[in-house]
Amino acid sequence: MGVLYHDQPVGWEVGALGVARDWDDDGRRPRGRTHRRAGNWRHVNSLKWSRAAVFLVFAVFGLCISTWAVHIPSVQERTGVSVGTLGSLLLLHGAGALIGMQACGPLINRWGSARIALVGAAAMAATLALPLNAPTPATLGGALLIFGGATGITDVGMNARAVAVEQQAGKPIMSAFHAIFSVGSVIGSLVGAATLAAAWGMPSTTAVMCGACLLLVAVTAPNLFGVRADPTTGVGAPPDGAPSEPLSKRRRLVLLGALAFVLLLAEGCAMDWSSLHAQERLGVSNSLGALVFGGFVTAMTVGRFTADIVSAKRGPAWVLRYGSLAAVVGLGIVVASPALPLTMAGWVIFGLGLSGSLPQVLTAAGNVAGATGTDFSRVVGCGYVALLAGPALIGWLSELVTLNLALLLPLVAVAAAALGARAVGGDESPAIAVEGKGESVRPR
Repeated sequence: MGVLYHDQPVGWEVGALGVARDWDDDGRRPRGRTHRRAGNWRHVNSLKWSRAAVFLVFAVFGLCISTWAVHIPSVQERTGVSVGTLGSLLLLHGAGALIGMQACGPLINRWGSARIALVGAAAMAATLALPLNAPTPATLGGALLIFGGATGITDVGMNARAVAVEQQAGKPIMSAFHAIFSVGSVIGSLVGAATLAAAWGMPSTTAVMCGACLLLVAVTAPNLFGVRADPTTGVGAPPDGAPSEPLSKRRRLVLLGALAFVLLLAEGCAMDWSSLHAQERLGVSNSLGALVFGGFVTAMTVGRFTADIVSAKRGPAWVLRYGSLAAVVGLGIVVASPALPLTMAGWVIFGLGLSGSLPQVLTAAGNVAGATGTDFSRVVGCGYVALLAGPALIGWLSELVTLNLALLLPLVAVAAAALGARAVGGDESPAIAVEGKGESVRPR
């Protein structure tokens, strides 16, 4: 059942993930050319501002994550923890994210994805200061747990909102949202490299980055949070007495969750360990290590800006399959590389290959027939189980072998993603479900 948004013009109803549907005042479907034109104008105008607001939330997410990632070596040095202990502490970030994700699934059903995305982004921008300034291993662990909770809430909320906007648009645009996340990550990594090179203190860096992120959240609020859901109506909840979900739906969600797991394991390892890997294996400085991470996220950005076009022409399975194979090649280069330029090239290839893969999985999850906000949060949560386990496993493996050899784990993960590519929907151009229309729209 949809949620009526009181502050919208009469006749707008929002479906399971926040998708607008146009109705007459008396509840009937609209008829007549004039009504359709008015409805189309409102739809286009609403879509434009909703898309811009979601873009900003993705940018804030990228800024926060990359700011933390490039300062991991500095935090490790200040707290005096070993690589293995750091891996265990990063486990708490993943655990917090998983808790936040599972908690916000029912909240999306109740209050809608826009509210959850906004609250999560504000919390994430504020709690970024905690791990950056943690003085001891114990406080770092607690800070990462709190920051992780905000991360998980933001991730599910913004991706659920992105699926809703994509459904309204009727064409693949999910990769563009993730491209803006990558833009935020690039900016965060470059600012981080600059502050490290300039020997800024952590309090100054924290004030600048947290302040900038909170300002972006404030700018986002009028368009992302300009309407309120009826709190008495569940979003996407099945009607009373409805039969249990079909086995085919459960199987598809499990497969998509598994793909999210292996893809986010690979991406999380690159986010948390690429900078430290360059410093440990090649002996480069903190600022050059940050630029290695910047090369990875820059490649992710470029790839995501083009992935929607490729997906519309060749299909989501093609993007996932061949992107994952390219990522295997890139990470193989990183593991074998003896020099910084070749290592940088390997991370760039890895980023290009990985860039469009996860958006295909999230779009498929958001378009599974009968899926609710809780189902969607479970798929995304499976990915964050990888963030809970992946970086920690890399840390533990690096104490048994080396950090370089430990990176074979994400290489195997992306190879598995290539094998499971058909789960996202075949090799032809995808059909985007439009909530409330009872039909699918193929991109033209």
